[in-house]
Amino acid sequence: MAGSEVLDRARAIVGPSHVLSEPADTAPFLADWRGRYRGEALGVVRPADAAQVAALVRLCAETGTPLIPQGGNTGVVGGAIPDASGRSLVLCLSRLNRIRAVDPIGDSLTVEAGCTLAAVQAAAEEAGRLFPMSLGSEGSCQIGGTIATNAGGTAVLRYGPMRDLVLGLEVVLPDGTLLNGLRALRKDNTGYALKHLFIGAEGTLGIVTAATLKLFPRPRSTATAFLALPSLEAALRVFARLRGALGDRVTTAEILSDSQLAAVLAHVPGTVRPLAAAMPWYLLAEVTDPMAGLDLAAALEDLLAEGLEDGSVADATVARSHAQAEALWKLRHSVSEANRKSGIVIGHDTAVPVARIPDFVARATAAVEALRPDARVVAVGHIGDGNIHLVVILPDSARTESQPLEATAHAVSAAVHRVAIDLDGTISAEHGIGQSVRDALAAYKGPAEMALMRGIKRLFDPQGIMNPGKVVLTGEP
Repeated sequence: MAGSEVLDRARAIVGPSHVLSEPADTAPFLADWRGRYRGEALGVVRPADAAQVAALVRLCAETGTPLIPQGGNTGVVGGAIPDASGRSLVLCLSRLNRIRAVDPIGDSLTVEAGCTLAAVQAAAEEAGRLFPMSLGSEGSCQIGGTIATNAGGTAVLRYGPMRDLVLGLEVVLPDGTLLNGLRALRKDNTGYALKHLFIGAEGTLGIVTAATLKLFPRPRSTATAFLALPSLEAALRVFARLRGALGDRVTTAEILSDSQLAAVLAHVPGTVRPLAAAMPWYLLAEVTDPMAGLDLAAALEDLLAEGLEDGSVADATVARSHAQAEALWKLRHSVSEANRKSGIVIGHDTAVPVARIPDFVARATAAVEALRPDARVVAVGHIGDGNIHLVVILPDSARTESQPLEATAHAVSAAVHRVAIDLDGTISAEHGIGQSVRDALAAYKGPAEMALMRGIKRLFDPQGIMNPGKVVLTGEP
């Protein structure tokens, strides 16, 4: 069937105004926010509800048209961008943005996939509850995308990644069947847990249209601290002390290298160095509790005093107001903006066992510098779960070198990934696979796991129309 006919039938399903085909209208949907991935498409369709999504999927199944689901398009691995063939339809889910149900007694919230993370947080807060996932892009990223990538964020230490926050899913399968699994049960032992196949599958097995999510008590006591540390080994000792004394009250433990903090201070207006002296590493720690009136700041200060005495902490500050805490968080949330302004960014989403973080950073940095002595290596991440983003920043002059920039990025990433794998780590902890890590996946997973993944993909999507080219290639042996 000709592309024009597919678009005409799509218009009959969602209405003419919700099918975009002019280049000026489709351009924002065909490139990622960093400008690293670009593609072409027949058009962009914007369904209003799950029934329209199912009808569009049936159309694509009938015509063999590839379908690319897209949420807020805030990803960094090219998982929501079509290829260059121009044969695909991009399925924008932003109109599926209703809060369907809130249950403060059962601590659950049912929302559609196009709701932004910020809107879900606000709905939970209005009900006197907390939806704990927090990302720098929470104002624009959508719940469907966070589920599709099994997003992490800054509160994984206490609440887990998206996989731990989903109770039930509504999903459109590759043949257009609507699978309604929107159960709010905490315990359901009736066979295979199918929802987990779709969480982290990046739209390659089906399209999430709604989800029932876990809610939690709102924190009523909070304390935030920023620590200067002489080494990563010291950071681990401080983290262990915090966890040992405060347990699950430690909600966040974010590590930044001095090079990362310097980039933020240089490129992001309104950021201020919180401590006078520069040190190799910094730790942003936040502790919370649902009980009001707890003096968590005093508890933090006592623990930090112990660190100052034994030398594991060089300096520290505890926020005395919400504004001071926000200023500290601004340093962490501004790293992506700062790095983009610093040069050519080659990012990584590696994780290793927590105790091996110092070894990973040292070895990976050395491997990068051996390849590119002109590289600046910065590190930021979640020290409590081992997810360290080693970011390699090359000068803009690298764009004009004889070796293509893509080849340079591949060599750098391969070196970083080898170190992570050698240390029993992973090459993707929270960003997903998409296009950027797909080819490296086989080296990490191994033949047996890859064969199972390809088999699952073929079982669910025998035509290969669901987000083709992402995660796994079914044509591979």
